[in-house]
Amino acid sequence: MLSAAAKRLEAQKLIRGASAALLVLIAPATVTATAAAQAAPVVADAGDPSLRMQAEALVPVLAGKPGYDSLFGATFRQAVPQGQFDALSRQLRDSLGAPRGVASVQPHGRWAASVVIDYARGTATMLLAVDPAAPHTITGLRITGSERRGDTAAAVQAAVAALPGVGQIGVYALDGAGPVPVYEVKGDVPAPLGSAFKLWVLAEAARQVEAGERRWSDVVPVGPPSLPSGILQNWPVGTPVTVQTLATLMISISDNTATDTLVTLLGRGRVDAMAARFGASGPVLTTREAFVIKSDAALTAAWTRGDADARRALLIAQGDRIAGAAIDPLMFSARPLAIESVEWFAAPRDMARLLAHLRDAGPVVRGILAVNHGVDPTTAGRFDYLGFKGGSEPGVIALNLLARTKAGRWYAVTGAWHRTDAGVDEAQFVALMTRALARVAE
Repeated sequence: MLSAAAKRLEAQKLIRGASAALLVLIAPATVTATAAAQAAPVVADAGDPSLRMQAEALVPVLAGKPGYDSLFGATFRQAVPQGQFDALSRQLRDSLGAPRGVASVQPHGRWAASVVIDYARGTATMLLAVDPAAPHTITGLRITGSERRGDTAAAVQAAVAALPGVGQIGVYALDGAGPVPVYEVKGDVPAPLGSAFKLWVLAEAARQVEAGERRWSDVVPVGPPSLPSGILQNWPVGTPVTVQTLATLMISISDNTATDTLVTLLGRGRVDAMAARFGASGPVLTTREAFVIKSDAALTAAWTRGDADARRALLIAQGDRIAGAAIDPLMFSARPLAIESVEWFAAPRDMARLLAHLRDAGPVVRGILAVNHGVDPTTAGRFDYLGFKGGSEPGVIALNLLARTKAGRWYAVTGAWHRTDAGVDEAQFVALMTRALARVAE
């Protein structure tokens, strides 16, 4: 039987997953992970007529009219209560105007389809699934893309600058000697990264492979577990996996245990040196270290007042305590925790330099970055290549995209938003970053 705390955690997971399925293009699932929704592959089936029927019935409900209870199945209504659905529908209307009708229905098998809804100021693409049994209620709905008509880079910059707290974005051309800003908002200001710090770890792994110190195929044991996200926290300690497996899990699903295993394997000093090349100051915390320090007021205070040497000494002195500490999985459920001190920091401009470096680190690295594109399939399909890593926790979201256009031009699109007084609206920021990326593809 689940404890009360475990039940609360499961409820929070359900809420996060439900809102992600409905609206969020990139759904940061836990403290330091960002996962992207992927559409099902298209198959030859023409699709059941109920798909268009339910898509048509969805339009007035998206407009705020009655019909939620009869349109959606019981499982969906339990996961996404009407109040939550209404709030998310309002966000779409605030961005795109009133929904006007169904522009297209592209089946993905008999009972699912990609549906494009026409709005007054743009379109929204949704992956819709219906129950095979009559009356074919909607059992799944995921927003996989949106497009604003007449959008501009200036409008994106203004929207980022107006965010409460600190909003930042940078779009950089990478075809010259270094990243050249197309436009920036606070592009040179260091910001909390959340899981995006894992790009430093990937870069150091690639460096060691290039230097002949390691191979991607080297087999190593999984280390002690951290908090989710990921899967390795549930595997037995010592399970043999390859370096490439660890790196792929670390980037594609932001596996924290894979990350900590890699940091230990590569060496903290070497990871610190790689991070320093891209604007960071050490020591680079493992995820477990960050969680334990954030959850302990005394350790947080000691970390905050210490310089780099004092912080390294703290990690050594408290190493056994940190390794053995029980971490409350609900520690991030209420408010931002020490996001201006116990974190990983870099400016958008530095993250663009890092993305350019990783682009040139070889096909394995580019392949790892592209497992999870980080945006909806419609936007991703507009590019010849798209790599991604993001990060989030309460009060923090950071998104980093490496793109090659169909014309062969390379860009980095990086951004972050943090505030200490409240959480950030992840869906809102993802939409802004997707708008910036869409302008690059034109």
